[in-house]
Amino acid sequence: MTADSAPAVPRPPSQKAASPELTGAEAVVRSLGLLGVTDVFGIPGGTIMPVYDPLLDDDTVRHILVRHEQGAGHAAEGYASASGRTGVAIATSGPGATNLVTAIADAYMDSVPIVAITGQVFSHLMGTDAFQEADIVGITMPITKHSFLVKEPEEIPGALAAAFEIASTGRPGPVLVDITKDAQQKSAPFVWPPKVDLPGYRPVTKAHGKQIQAAAALLAEAKKPVLYVGGGVVRGRAAAELLALAESTNAPVVTTLMARGVFPDSHQQHLGMPGMHGTVPAVLALQESDLIVALGARFDDRVTGKAADFAPNAKVVHVDIDPAEISKIRNADVPIVGDVRDVLIDLDAAFRGVVGGTQPDISEWWSYLDGLRGEFPLGYTPTDDGLLAPQYVIQRIGELTGPEGVYVAGVGQHQMWAAQFIKYERPNAWLNSGGAGTMGYSVPAAMGAKVAEPDRHVWAIDGDGCFQMTNQELATCAINNIPIKVAIINNSSLGMVRQWQTLFYDGRHSNTDLNTGHGTVRIPDFVKLGEAYGCLAIRVEKEEEVDAAIKLALETNDRPVVIDFVVSADSMVWPMVPQGVSNSYVQYARDHAPSFDEED
Repeated sequence: MTADSAPAVPRPPSQKAASPELTGAEAVVRSLGLLGVTDVFGIPGGTIMPVYDPLLDDDTVRHILVRHEQGAGHAAEGYASASGRTGVAIATSGPGATNLVTAIADAYMDSVPIVAITGQVFSHLMGTDAFQEADIVGITMPITKHSFLVKEPEEIPGALAAAFEIASTGRPGPVLVDITKDAQQKSAPFVWPPKVDLPGYRPVTKAHGKQIQAAAALLAEAKKPVLYVGGGVVRGRAAAELLALAESTNAPVVTTLMARGVFPDSHQQHLGMPGMHGTVPAVLALQESDLIVALGARFDDRVTGKAADFAPNAKVVHVDIDPAEISKIRNADVPIVGDVRDVLIDLDAAFRGVVGGTQPDISEWWSYLDGLRGEFPLGYTPTDDGLLAPQYVIQRIGELTGPEGVYVAGVGQHQMWAAQFIKYERPNAWLNSGGAGTMGYSVPAAMGAKVAEPDRHVWAIDGDGCFQMTNQELATCAINNIPIKVAIINNSSLGMVRQWQTLFYDGRHSNTDLNTGHGTVRIPDFVKLGEAYGCLAIRVEKEEEVDAAIKLALETNDRPVVIDFVVSADSMVWPMVPQGVSNSYVQYARDHAPSFDEED
């Protein structure tokens, strides 16, 4: 009998391996590991306690115990923003969950992919005002991409898989998964991978070819084009594609507060940051352009000023993965919905096809813009009170640390100075709370960024007001060997509010003095506070001490470092376009953005 004629060997019927029986709590931990999660930030409490029991024995997911749930949320944001991976925060029900709300709202505004997992009271107690009950699903509906309520253990793997899919695709953002305590305690077969069915959720990634061609034609015809680059280009990981299009078109580039670093500051085509505190060339490039190509940007009021008067002679190509953003504030002549990286590739190819290898002549435009750069260089005035200039301190942090560092700002004057005076050469080097403007963001977000990027120097550049809102996370950093560097730009006041009071309220500084750094009384003393948290803590009051302090921080990697830089309260952020005013402000800029000597 030949091999070909041999009878087939009978085979037993295929049998699918039996699914293991797990509690819902075990399913949470198992699902996180299978989803590739390696780090989570959280605090246990009554209704999430079942999850913390199997978490103790798990060797794939590192849990970092924070000191406040808001810190967990911002740490998840910093983790995601520095690495591109989805961040995870865990909290119990009631106040634990509501303490996450600020960070969730912050992530929603800035398109940061995080998943918040919260415990909920027993399902039969829901709606009875049970102890620590809060309708966190209802509370977060306006500030999440989606919120899940899970009442059965078998639903947990699917809900978590769907949450990560939603958070990280399309326009990234936060997703909440609220799990009742009985769902965590009961058992069910654990099926992986679960079937993820998201009816109606179909992010558009491939743009329409006719729209790409129309945009390319406008770029080829424009005499005063500008690429208006927003945070969507960072989230879309499209820095290389942006650089290619910019160099093909020779168009000037402006990067918003959320996009700093996605286009190198050192590049000749980069005009800087536009908007309320933007550079004069960047602001006027937008205002006087005949074509704006908006890439992952949303025409925020801090960029446009008075929207009705913004760039009156410009046609607009608006590229965004979120169709709700298109023409929301400024009507788009060419709307393009799609993944910004794919759009940039297609647009670059289409543009080169239209021009046939010859760049359009926009030399007059560049001559004008270069003139603005020469007339209005970024600078600052020396202080006259003997205290440090905050701009100098921040500039030296950037110069001594270099472009491979990560710089995380709080909100206020120090945020704007950090955006202005540090040179950014790569995406994900600059993290801040842009849309929500959340004081207290910096320290926990820097902690999350350091966990995600342990080999980089991570600076929390914070104000004395912001620092007092979340500095308890220094304990988390010290205990968990997360050696961030904290630079407190201590002007002993709520600086940005004080600046507005100086300019618009006749210098009436109502409730903005903090008494943290000037005079003999320091409440609190940030050096003593830092030492109490296990940090290396020092105070710097003289310019000649600045470099040595920064170098010491960079050399110290066995604990966090806190530097109290005592700076002048009278230093202001310039340029400044007042809120609600048109960006056509050349004379205003001349008055408030003078040229400075190079040493300034």
